[in-house]
Amino acid sequence: MATLGFVEYADASPEVRAVYDDIMTTRKTDWINNFWKALAHDPVTLRRTWQSIKEIMAPGALDALTKEMVYLAVSATNQCPYCIASHTVSARKAGMTDPMFAELMAVVGMANETNRLSSGYQVEIDERFKT
Repeated sequence: MATLGFVEYADASPEVRAVYDDIMTTRKTDWINNFWKALAHDPVTLRRTWQSIKEIMAPGALDALTKEMVYLAVSATNQCPYCIASHTVSARKAGMTDPMFAELMAVVGMANETNRLSSGYQVEIDERFKT
């Protein structure tokens, strides 16, 4: 259970309902997921976070699949089960296949391993990487 529980649509303030309505319209869905319902205890954080996600995940130089796979990779690294589940679904909707997921997780695992090794050995950055 979420620390403060969830704010359901029926119990939401007008300010929270406005954000919920925008989420449902933008995502073309008829429900609000638990992440947003947990954040709704702080309407300012809810609104700010939704605005940021909406802007960052909107079409841009990176396509939707790439953005979702990057989000999934970071979520796996940060060990956020909720975000892993959410962004796996979103990445699949954007076209991620099982082999793509497996390869992504291999890259994430390798990057985490080599990052820790480099940090542990305190490897200095090569000058050629700086130019």
